[in-house]
Amino acid sequence: MAWADEMRVGLMGMVRRVWSPRGVKVRQRLQLTRQWRWLCLAVDGRSGKLWWSWTTDVKQDSLVRVLPAWQQGGVEALVWDNAPSHRAAWLREVKLPLLFQPPYAPELNPAERLFEELRRALEGQGYATIDDKVAAIDAELDRWEADPDRVRRLAGWDWITAAFAHLSQENAA
Repeated sequence: MAWADEMRVGLMGMVRRVWSPRGVKVRQRLQLTRQWRWLCLAVDGRSGKLWWSWTTDVKQDSLVRVLPAWQQGGVEALVWDNAPSHRAAWLREVKLPLLFQPPYAPELNPAERLFEELRRALEGQGYATIDDKVAAIDAELDRWEADPDRVRRLAGWDWITAAFAHLSQENAA
């Protein structure tokens, strides 16, 4: 089972808090270009496995290509938030079991924790094009995929592990 969400990635920069010695003025480059892509990310915090895809928007037409690819890549079920594109009729055709989180509860989604780390690693830097930023994110995700222990530390939350252990005990009985 994987938890999934989307993160908008663009060249419209964000100012990040950084540490500096007292009296040292911090300068951060800020881009003001309005170009966007969406990172669709699914994470299994128990195994440390990641699946991701890039889209130009989060409309149904774009997401319809993402889920079958994830399903072929090994996603057996997906936990998603209640965004309108996640509740569309076409999802029934994919035949992927879906569970929905309560509305307005991103703190329950391990994918959000990975988004925080991506922002921490990549924001505050300038990128010549949106493709350069996408490549930097792909490189970071490749490093995480090669280190499942790190993904488990970030997204393998105790309550999720305990819930699966409880389900396993019930099914064994």
